[in-house]
Amino acid sequence: MMTIEEQVRLAEKAALGLASASTEAKNSALTRVARNLDENRDEIQRANDMDVEDAEKADLAPALIKRLALDDKKIDEIIEGVRSVIKLVDPVGKVLSATELDESLNLYRVRTPIGLIGVIFESRPDALVQIGTLCIKSGNAVVLKGGTEARRSNRILFSLIKDAIEEDVIFKDSIQLVETREDVHELLKLDSHIDLMIPRGSNSLVRYIQENTKIPVLGHSDGICHVYVDKDADLDMAIDIAVDSKCQYAAVCNAMETLLVHTDVAEKFLSRVKARYDTEGVELRGDERVRAVIGCDTASDEDWITEYNDLILSIKIVDSPGGAIDHINRYGSHHTDAIVTYNEKTAERFLNEVDSSSVMWNCSTRFADGFRYGLGSEVGISTGKIHSRGPVGLEGLTIYKYKLVGAGQIVADYVDGRKRFTHRRLV
Repeated sequence: MMTIEEQVRLAEKAALGLASASTEAKNSALTRVARNLDENRDEIQRANDMDVEDAEKADLAPALIKRLALDDKKIDEIIEGVRSVIKLVDPVGKVLSATELDESLNLYRVRTPIGLIGVIFESRPDALVQIGTLCIKSGNAVVLKGGTEARRSNRILFSLIKDAIEEDVIFKDSIQLVETREDVHELLKLDSHIDLMIPRGSNSLVRYIQENTKIPVLGHSDGICHVYVDKDADLDMAIDIAVDSKCQYAAVCNAMETLLVHTDVAEKFLSRVKARYDTEGVELRGDERVRAVIGCDTASDEDWITEYNDLILSIKIVDSPGGAIDHINRYGSHHTDAIVTYNEKTAERFLNEVDSSSVMWNCSTRFADGFRYGLGSEVGISTGKIHSRGPVGLEGLTIYKYKLVGAGQIVADYVDGRKRFTHRRLV
């Protein structure tokens, strides 16, 4: 049995060849993946059923079990996700800029794969397929570590992907699976081999990885998202957006956790939205002014910094758009925040001043998703400000390199003044 370092070294070597794989080869590999998944639905379902049964016996949280479970509809979505990645334009090799430094001395900035990516994720076996296929299309090798609760599901999905892509030798060893917590410790030590680490799971998982490796980490630790209902909002629209942002799927990072309401519309809006939330079974927690309008539990300071991932919502009344912006920038996690208003000036201020990876005007926070953004699918959402931000799809898994093409030029000629740079932009 190979050690983790041996697996990583194989993937690292595979990444060098994979970087030059043609778009045709990558799309053919993904077509085989989609076919293999479709033809082995029953095997996938049997493995997942056993994982779900064990998770229920172990009393895992309902939200985790919901993420773990695969049904025929979810498998359809997984396969469609693979096909959507096939349709995406291959970013590798794209010329981002071209500059003439001098006659016959041209500089090109070109998109390239990152190299070897490590991904650690929890609960969701569909994430294995999303991440694996995005890495294939972007020309990256990948080492995957899924949650133990999805062990059987991950194994069968990994096996089906590996068998499909390795029909072409250029993809050999480019995808690896590791399974234990001890494997994670070993992975995090391999900063000389792994180029980027992407955690996808709980706050504690992300923080642990960020604090225990020298490998660059892309991701977010919290999803504390807000919807602000402005005094100039259409209240029917605001109710629909507030309910969708919280209730459409509460156990995800782009679900709203705090609702902010302008004082001028608070009484009228809160009574109406509470009726909808009561129907959906949402537990409401409000500040003093909110509780004076509707009956609900008290929101503590801790609530403003809590990601519930459940049907629980904290509500605060604010006196101005600036008050909403200040609250979001103080307590939010720079993930996704929305404003509902017909006042264009107010909306522009919100969009410009809220420091989050996705900011939205008159729409649900649940749109912050790679598939919904047209990225095909995503490896995760980044709230950082280096390399990639927001839903990270195909382009987020690439970097760039400079290619300088000359005809015998030497620096001495330019230093001594015999030649001068033109620095003419070509692209």
